[in-house]
Amino acid sequence: MASPRTTLVAVIGTGLVGSAFIKQLLSLPSAGQKTFKLVYLASSRKSLWFSSPPSISSWKESLTASPSTPEIPSLITKLQSLVQSGDGTKAVVVDNTSDEGIASAYPLLLRAGISVVTPNKKAFSGSQSLFEDIVTSAEKGGSSFLNESTAGAGLPIIGTLKDLVATGDKILKIEGVFSGTMSYIFNNFSPATPSSSLPSFSEVVKIAKQEGYTEPHPADDLNGFDVARKLAILSRFATSSPSTGVVLQEGFKSVNTRSLIPPELEGVADASEFMSRLPEFDASFDKLRKEASNEGKILRYVGVVDLQKNEVKASLESYPTSHPLATLQGSDNIILFHTERYGARPLIVQGAGAGADVTAMGVLADLLRLG
Repeated sequence: MASPRTTLVAVIGTGLVGSAFIKQLLSLPSAGQKTFKLVYLASSRKSLWFSSPPSISSWKESLTASPSTPEIPSLITKLQSLVQSGDGTKAVVVDNTSDEGIASAYPLLLRAGISVVTPNKKAFSGSQSLFEDIVTSAEKGGSSFLNESTAGAGLPIIGTLKDLVATGDKILKIEGVFSGTMSYIFNNFSPATPSSSLPSFSEVVKIAKQEGYTEPHPADDLNGFDVARKLAILSRFATSSPSTGVVLQEGFKSVNTRSLIPPELEGVADASEFMSRLPEFDASFDKLRKEASNEGKILRYVGVVDLQKNEVKASLESYPTSHPLATLQGSDNIILFHTERYGARPLIVQGAGAGADVTAMGVLADLLRLG
């Protein structure tokens, strides 16, 4: 019987998602033909190599006490030296950060034969040239990159899309609610179930912030950039080649994105000031809700990748109460895949699209596929 194949795992990022991932990785049973060995951890300021995997209870203390700082070049050199044995050992970097600098280093890692698994949206929603460099670097280095968690935490969105394309189906349109924050806001502001007492837009945003659904500054959600990044990512996997379909030269910046930040509040850097002034604009949002309600519709902030119209947009739209997007509750995400094979009834993926544990689960699932 062949001995289990070893994959050396280097983890960058030890925040909420990173910590949850490390816990899940170290809790895996060692069995079968795959063995994952955690050999390296790095935070933004510290790094540490392990000769034997750390325990779930001790890794944070060990990393904090380390005198070493993280450097991508030295990480590549050390990982390459560890996989020179010729016994089939592979190396993978798991980037659990949202750091643009680390994302830009993916081509270096991939060309060196080191695979990448990540929930970091930056590389895959950035410029078209960077994305194409990632693809060609993986081919040259004989490595792989997996990024399921960049579009919907643990939801099988990218994997589903890749399977549809790989099996010859033609993607016509992808649409859905891609932001847990926007989902929560509009599920409460514009519910499908009629109510005689509805909250104002600013009240819903205030509650969402208090409940931890928004970023510390809600403008970082209301600008629509998070949705735009996810749309840029999906558009690049919606066809069999990264240079076909909808090509977004500037990545998410090329997405037609409607910001929900009132023009008068653009540039207000202080979150408290932003929230204190937001009620001044409730009337305009009330008007949008009333107009939709008069037509028997609700409001949802949606993302659309329309390959037939060659259009990618993130915007506030109205939908009939019978539409699948109107059935959402809480902060769930929902994605509809309209394809030639699925015809008039789209393939639907729905569920929690945010949270450290489910995001870490998606990252770990990618690692298992890679191994």
